[in-house]
Amino acid sequence: MAKKIKILETIRQGKIGGGETHVLDLIANIDHSKFEPIVLSFTDGPMVDRAKELGIDAHVIYTETPYDLRVWCKVKQFMIDHEIDIVHAHGTRANSNIFWAAKNLGLPIIYTVHGWSFHQDQKPWVKLLRVKSESFLTKKADVTISVSHSNQKDGVDLFGMSNSQVVNYGIDTEKYDPGKVLINLRKELGLPETKTIVGFLVRMTIQKDPLTLIRAIRKVKDKTDDIVFLLMGNGDLLEDAKALVKELDVEDMIVWSGFRQDIPSVLNTIDIYALPSLWEGLPIGLLEAMTMAKPIVATGVDGSKEAIQDGENGTLIECGDYKHLAKAILDLHHNKNKMEEFGRKSREIILKTYSVDRMCRETEAIYLKQS
Repeated sequence: MAKKIKILETIRQGKIGGGETHVLDLIANIDHSKFEPIVLSFTDGPMVDRAKELGIDAHVIYTETPYDLRVWCKVKQFMIDHEIDIVHAHGTRANSNIFWAAKNLGLPIIYTVHGWSFHQDQKPWVKLLRVKSESFLTKKADVTISVSHSNQKDGVDLFGMSNSQVVNYGIDTEKYDPGKVLINLRKELGLPETKTIVGFLVRMTIQKDPLTLIRAIRKVKDKTDDIVFLLMGNGDLLEDAKALVKELDVEDMIVWSGFRQDIPSVLNTIDIYALPSLWEGLPIGLLEAMTMAKPIVATGVDGSKEAIQDGENGTLIECGDYKHLAKAILDLHHNKNKMEEFGRKSREIILKTYSVDRMCRETEAIYLKQS
């Protein structure tokens, strides 16, 4: 029997976000007869626990600092002790803390960009440093995987990124299946049974732009009180968001909830998925909503505009355009047939382009080429 290829899947944190969900899907669905994934996270958290539940060897070497020389020797010894064959770094911080050890040991590096670390809200000098850092890290990698064509184009245009390949995220279409009997959480969450529910199921951060959504809610309230917004998640802007809700007098339009693990049931409960992000790699939450046959209203940024066909399975708006965001939500609310058709098309797109099986097979092909 051929020896399995040991893949070190490394990521910056144990909290569950888009990149961490991707890692969990990859290690759960990879061909275990050929590959043995081992997880290294740089902080502890539920992602690490979930990996262990899947029977995967998962470890933590703690740091929240990029390019943290204090952990580089520990990482190198970890790779030696676990006889790693290939290192797969997920995200900038992870790559910045593994490249030295991997190169020192002559191990191939695969770097998946889950959205670049530079973006438009940064000060010019910060963005310049981030671009230089990404240029450096992609040059250290043997293959750079972009999760969207938009991210790949940015890398090529800004610093001539080579050896790049696009592998879109994949969603488990059996786990996220609107045909299954799932729990409707309206009663548990305090959501009215007869009103349209719009879900904003993300971290409250600058990137996700919850303040634009709240301004849109004020516009929606001027037209109808038959729509309720479920805001699910925590983050740096949570208190700012709650203050704006109070200022605009829209408390009665919103139900707040912390993060939950039962995402298929949450998505089963809502009618419309809203994502007014300022930038994205390829948002997994949006793809999960599409898999659950939900119509989408989102900003036309990066990977979002690749997954959303404007007027077919959702509506694309400009960043910060709360008036258009409100109009798009109201349009779907008043047109149930369009809502249903957009949802049907969403799942159709997922089945064709964003399945977890396709993602794993494409990633495995990269592993085999580097082994």
